Amino acid sequence: MGRAARQGNRSYAPRGMRMEAAADWVGFGITKFREMVADGRMPAGKLVDGCRVWDRYALDEAFDALPDENGNSSSGWGAVA
Repeated sequence: MGRAARQGNRSYAPRGMRMEAAADWVGFGITKFREMVADGRMPAGKLVDGCRVWDRYALDEAFDALPDENGNSSSGWGAVA
C-alpha cells in the first residue's frame, strides 16, 4: 500500500505535511502555494533530512493572517468593536 493510500485512510490530519497535502490543507493548488511560500504569505516549512514538511498549525496561522476582500485578516474575526 502506497503513502497516498495510507494517508487517505487516516481519521485525523497529520501534524506535518508534504507540499501537496499542505497546499490542499489551505485550499490552494501547488503553483499558487509555491508562489505564496516564495512571497512569504505561507510558511517555508521545515527541512527534515532533506524533506520539506509543513506544520499544519503554522499553515493555519498563515491562512488566518491572509486578508479578506476588505483587507482585514481573519485573525481578529469575531472581535467586538
